Amino acid sequence: MPEKRHLLHLQPATPEFAGDISALHSSLFEKAWDADGVRRLLEHPASVALVATAERPWRVIGFILAQLTADEAEILSLGVGVMSQRAGIGKMLVQGLIEMAQRKGVKRIFLDVAASNAAAIGLYRAMDFAEMGRRKEYYSHNGGRREDALLMVRDLGESS
Repeated sequence: MPEKRHLLHLQPATPEFAGDISALHSSLFEKAWDADGVRRLLEHPASVALVATAERPWRVIGFILAQLTADEAEILSLGVGVMSQRAGIGKMLVQGLIEMAQRKGVKRIFLDVAASNAAAIGLYRAMDFAEMGRRKEYYSHNGGRREDALLMVRDLGESS
């Protein structure tokens, strides 16, 4: 059950959030990104990123990291803290990214998602992302296990 939150806020992720994003990433993913890698990504001019924060106490409870190339964007990572999942925060982060991307003239957003991640696939499908391919054994897990990734895309059409 999602934790009770006070004053949920969505904002652009600046390099100052790198440690918080990295800590949350490591709690969610087997192969986590370190704070220096996240900081470098956030400092890159082609990066677009958001964090969801909650107050009382203040903390980062979600993030979305993406990069822009010409009129396309790629979601690199999306995460919501375990105690905050199933509360619409992932949807809010994706929608915020879509709106930022549209303002920057992006026409399509791509992403890769683990084929076993039913919750994420359901979120993306509900937000009009469509499967356009499969990358065989794309993800490597501890212990040598490999997993396919689904390649998904959302067409944003003509941006204003």
